[in-house]
Amino acid sequence: MGQTVFIPRELDANEPRVAASPETVKRLVSLGFEVIVEKGAGLGSRIPDQDFAGAGGTIGTTADAKKADVVLKVRRPTDAELKGYKPGAAVIAIMDPYGNDAAVAAMAKAGITAFSMEFMPRITRAQVMDVLSSQANLAGYQAVIDAAAEYDRALPMMMTAAGTVPAAKTFIMGVGVAGLQAIATARRLGAVVTATDVRPAVKEQVQSLGAKFLAVEDEEFKAAETAGGYAKEMSKEYQGKQAALTAEHIAKQDIVITTALIPGRPAPKLISGEMVASMKPGSVIVDLAVERGGNVEGAVPGKVVTTENGVKIVGHLNVPGRVAASASLLYAKNLYAFLETMVDKATKQLAIKRDDELVKATMLTDGGKVVHPNFAKADQLPRTEPAAIPATVLVADAADKKPTPRKTNNRKAAAKPKGSA
Repeated sequence: MGQTVFIPRELDANEPRVAASPETVKRLVSLGFEVIVEKGAGLGSRIPDQDFAGAGGTIGTTADAKKADVVLKVRRPTDAELKGYKPGAAVIAIMDPYGNDAAVAAMAKAGITAFSMEFMPRITRAQVMDVLSSQANLAGYQAVIDAAAEYDRALPMMMTAAGTVPAAKTFIMGVGVAGLQAIATARRLGAVVTATDVRPAVKEQVQSLGAKFLAVEDEEFKAAETAGGYAKEMSKEYQGKQAALTAEHIAKQDIVITTALIPGRPAPKLISGEMVASMKPGSVIVDLAVERGGNVEGAVPGKVVTTENGVKIVGHLNVPGRVAASASLLYAKNLYAFLETMVDKATKQLAIKRDDELVKATMLTDGGKVVHPNFAKADQLPRTEPAAIPATVLVADAADKKPTPRKTNNRKAAAKPKGSA
């Protein structure tokens, strides 16, 4: 008898994404699963129930979660949802566990085997499962679109008989997956783009996209990257020099987009109130880290704030969800690719190999216990810090560590999100 995969409708009012697409439902059925999609689960991503049914899925209700062997979600399950899952069910989602030890302990108590997709290792084998990259790519794109929507001028230079419209000056702070896509998108729209990052290796990537790199390039900067590709903590002296250069540059910009987000920690402050006050009226700042405290002084989660000097600070929540129809398709592929690795092809049964590097990296809870090394015994012992978290991760996608065996053309990589066809 085949096992059951359940796709629920997300309960968070700010979450329009869904954890499956008609394509992945069809593939799951071909793997031997019975797939039940909760009624209305895909409406926020423009996927009607009949599309899931046409792919071989069954349209069900919340109560169907009780029979599921696998639950695919976007966000971590609530306490109410956990009560509806059977013990031993595999639940795969973006779990956001840092700072949420009680929620992690609750999943262990419920007896589910929980997997946190944002912990997927950055290795070649797992590229297609990299939810951080697939979603951050879209966040970087949407940040530029949101900035353009708030900016009451044209972005490209326009030469007309009536005069010339100058190109918008756009500054990207953080050159990871989100930052690279923001650079590429702003360039496609005709803006003059500059970007900064504390890692010297990204300078070439910035320039390959037609943008100018901004940094204090002294000896400390040249050594500011670990062997693993992460940023090092910079000295106070360097931070002061970089802040002065950045402040001077920001005052001349029309649009600034910040992407600095560190898993498990508050977002670092990159733009002070004084910097905001130095900008021209009508300038726009988009803070992609607002959900973790924000990179910009004065940013308000879920709001577009206009300062006294006429600068707009955009603090939209769940930016990938603002392009949910695209984000869900990529996220669904990420989930399917991971789940496929845990299916025995001969028996067509779920067979979780607990010694597999992907499983070990992502499994949060199992057999009634918290098993991830960063959260083990979360309800009994102090939580450890993440093992290889960079001092500064300038992306909305955790650490931007590229798989070492593969080299990519950065212009193509930024223009084409990972996981896309």
